[in-house]
Amino acid sequence: MIRRVTAPGLFTPPRYSHASVVEAGTRLAFLAGAVPLDADGGLVGDGDVVRQAAQVIANLGEQLRAAGSDLEHVVYTDVYVVGDEPAVLSAVWDVVTASRLSTGPHSSTLIGVSCLGYTGQLVEITATAVVPA
Repeated sequence: MIRRVTAPGLFTPPRYSHASVVEAGTRLAFLAGAVPLDADGGLVGDGDVVRQAAQVIANLGEQLRAAGSDLEHVVYTDVYVVGDEPAVLSAVWDVVTASRLSTGPHSSTLIGVSCLGYTGQLVEITATAVVPA
């Protein structure tokens, strides 16, 4: 159902693929950005990028379940992190690769940004996933 592609002429990516190919006729879910809020709308992990990343992954899992999918069926993510320090981005990427998102591994872009939508928010992940039959 999903074919993960790493281009042989390019640098081998660490824990992600260059492309994910999905056959036509497959159902896809396009998810809004998962954010580090709890069920009551409170920010989880104020000032803690790793804790926020873990909450975002948990929330992404909930979004996927509601759509009939799961982390293993994610084919693409954009991972947004507030900051311009590679160590901060790497800390979030470590959470992503420790999750079931790396089972594929999926195709992804890690992006440092200056701010996100909620006060105190440091991490957000958007995703596209296959919805298995």
